[in-house]
Amino acid sequence: MPLPPPDPFLRLRARGATTNAAGRFERHGRVADSDGWDLPEEERLLRTEVREERPRSVINRIASPDLPFDRTLNPYRGCEHGCSYCFARPTHAFLGLSAGLDFETRLVARPDAALVLAREFARRSYRPAPLAIGTNTDPYQPVEGRYRIMRKLLGVLSDWNHPVAIVTKGTLIERDIDILAPMAERGLVQVGVSVTTLDAALSRQLEPRAPSPARRLATIARLAGAGIAVRVMVAPVIPVLTEPELERILAAARDHGARAASWILLRLPLEVAPLFRDWLARNEPGRAAHVLNRLREMRGGADYDADWGKRMRGEGVAARLIADRFDIAVRRLGLARELPALRSDLFAPPPRAGDQLSLF
Repeated sequence: MPLPPPDPFLRLRARGATTNAAGRFERHGRVADSDGWDLPEEERLLRTEVREERPRSVINRIASPDLPFDRTLNPYRGCEHGCSYCFARPTHAFLGLSAGLDFETRLVARPDAALVLAREFARRSYRPAPLAIGTNTDPYQPVEGRYRIMRKLLGVLSDWNHPVAIVTKGTLIERDIDILAPMAERGLVQVGVSVTTLDAALSRQLEPRAPSPARRLATIARLAGAGIAVRVMVAPVIPVLTEPELERILAAARDHGARAASWILLRLPLEVAPLFRDWLARNEPGRAAHVLNRLREMRGGADYDADWGKRMRGEGVAARLIADRFDIAVRRLGLARELPALRSDLFAPPPRAGDQLSLF
């Protein structure tokens, strides 16, 4: 059964969630109820709100055997793309907000992130290694058009010759090709573009404010045409819904210039599981049980398994079949598993006014 809306007079337009259950750390839930007065209510459109945060540090250190990097940066908390399956939704609970509508409508921007990053680079103890941006929330979500935080961050990364790996489904990254292309020539940048499905109608339901699949493929082509190494990320692979498209997505991305590819099985941690079950009940009622049964087959009977080595790929016969199909497709298409390693040996402070310039 679909969950009830948070407010019957709240109009939702292009939102991935339809509910706003309290976060897991909150003591009380919220329920919309009539006040008993027979007065007409006005319908209200739910709009995106943005607050600003000024952190003392922006580099997050991580230690995960599933990931090829040890540090990340997030210019924004929450994501207006509103992907119904987003595994990052539970992070909003740390702000006392809901993983549902709050995650995609109550955003937090970090306008001073570039200044803070430069200060962290300047510390004598800092040792460079690839910095991953976009692993939690998309740095090129719509609000970036106004705040331009990512563009400022790229300016700092380029000035310091620091390697960066970007993950996005936002076409706004094309705006920054003038910075990214020279960085790519120095071996300092690679980009992963997420393509969940080639079906525009399904994408509109799953990822209501993200660019269409065709537009993302065009972004891959523009980045590749500028000499920037691009990896297509078939993520998440959703059993029954998007799983049959695996080979077609890989072929389309290769044809548009992607050099490498990866895949990740649908992840439903914590609050994401009930939100995605609600999405299925509303949008795919005839296939909901099939999707969940196939997923649970690959998750040890549960909606999700967070164990290292399993959370990205699942387990069992069905999971191995997806992995085998992926392996065969990338070999046939000539796609690599990994992009060339990024350089860290060029890292150095940018020249200051009055510094002696090199002749070479």
